[in-house]
Amino acid sequence: MPLAIVPDDSSRSRPPTQAPLTNTKYEVEFVAVGRAFASERRRHGAPVSGHLVVRDISLSIAPGEVVAILGASGCGKSTLLRIAAGLDSPSAGVVRIDGSPVAGVDARCAVAFQEPRLLPWRTLAGNVGLGLPRESRRQDAALRVAELLDLVELTAFANHRPREVSGGMAQRTSLARALARNPGVLLLDEPFGSLDALTRLKMQDLLLDVHAAAPTTVLLVTHDVDEALQLADRVVLLGTEPGREGATIREVLGVPGQRPRDRGSAELAELRATLLAGLGIDRHTH
Repeated sequence: MPLAIVPDDSSRSRPPTQAPLTNTKYEVEFVAVGRAFASERRRHGAPVSGHLVVRDISLSIAPGEVVAILGASGCGKSTLLRIAAGLDSPSAGVVRIDGSPVAGVDARCAVAFQEPRLLPWRTLAGNVGLGLPRESRRQDAALRVAELLDLVELTAFANHRPREVSGGMAQRTSLARALARNPGVLLLDEPFGSLDALTRLKMQDLLLDVHAAAPTTVLLVTHDVDEALQLADRVVLLGTEPGREGATIREVLGVPGQRPRDRGSAELAELRATLLAGLGIDRHTH
């Protein structure tokens, strides 16, 4: 469920909601997590050989913190997100949320992928309502949906169907749906990957507003170094080590300054160069 915003929207035209939409924010802890996938099987299904994607991942994320995961394609970023959500199981180690292990699909998490995945026959409000807990009372549910649509600036389009709005609006609806059940952990997998440069910047600003209004714990997978520096409190760099299979944490870097940050900051520029070098892209020398 990706997130996007149409270029002509003014996502910074109003201040963030004053009263928090949620006080739920959980600690997330990866303890020696590894994941291997079988690549060949015998006739009866017994694995013969496999591919180790990630290994020895140990990381603690504080309640309300925003952490970005960077790394080359195929290094296991999305795998870690799926394990945290309970959509996949580790081959080794454990993930704990709020102190208790993840076992199966975890209701404490909400995941946003690259596609909005809205039901075409429902209105935007109806799609947001799908994320609400089943026990929600009708009146409370209506108020919650209205609150979330206001947060992502779609109140005027509440009764529109997905085919009647832009792709960016559909993707913002998916963000509101992910927040609907008050998740303690919001997992974002390349949420802005398909956006043009201007829309991406606007969406980053909107996400900062959303986090200010609903300060949940956020784990963000991205390929964009500048995006990570703009949004995250810390950036986790995944990579492989010579002679060893599977990616692991190469470096964890704190990002200085309060959000929203100055994109032209010299301090961020230096950190950007460090991250690019860690990804195998050295700065040009003259």
